[in-house]
Amino acid sequence: MSPRSASVNEELRRRSRERLLQAALEVVGERGYEATTLADIADRAGSARGLVSYYFPGKRQLVQSAVHRVMHRSLEEGLEREPRTEDGRERMARAIDAVLGLARDRPVLMRQHMAGLLQSEGFVQCPEQKRLAELLRDTVTRHGSQNVDGDYPMLRSLLMGSVYAMVLPNVPMQLTTLRAELFKRYRLDWEMGFPPDAQEASGGTCETDLSRFFATGEGPAEQSDPSRRTGQSRQSGQSK
Repeated sequence: MSPRSASVNEELRRRSRERLLQAALEVVGERGYEATTLADIADRAGSARGLVSYYFPGKRQLVQSAVHRVMHRSLEEGLEREPRTEDGRERMARAIDAVLGLARDRPVLMRQHMAGLLQSEGFVQCPEQKRLAELLRDTVTRHGSQNVDGDYPMLRSLLMGSVYAMVLPNVPMQLTTLRAELFKRYRLDWEMGFPPDAQEASGGTCETDLSRFFATGEGPAEQSDPSRRTGQSRQSGQSK
């Protein structure tokens, strides 16, 4: 058998990482962060346990990267939703609605994420977090900022504070209240973005399938991935 090309190896690595990110969210969503182990995530992904450490230093970094993936992909979806627009005020409204929508629809996940950010390592500098930052900086720029280096951290902090307020146990603030304050600050009209109706504001239906955020489709390269086969063999053995 001829050795795999560099491009095939790169694709295998990308898909392995994608599977781990998706598996992390699935298992943490089912069992909670503390009850989830890296071995649990590796088993769900069908990967060898050692592969997790190859991509991520630890569980906290893996889970933060996974949440940042959902955040930046949700933000992309909101910004590029039809009808597409280049209007800076409309894009700012969409960005705010996308982030607040995550807090509304996935409060447990976002609560765990906020708790993780309060740990000593804070933000994990991963590709997913960098993409999220790029989208928010672009939003600030299109909105007309003359000081992006100052206005971007402010927007990030305001959104983080709003998410925290929405997912705080027992005393959460309503999406509509926080949205009104953010829209007032950025001089946005209520009708911009995706205005919530009464049902959505109190907690809409949450889509549980997160697979669209992760490119893990199988192909010839996937089928020849030895780490994938190892994980599948382990799972098959456990099920007997």
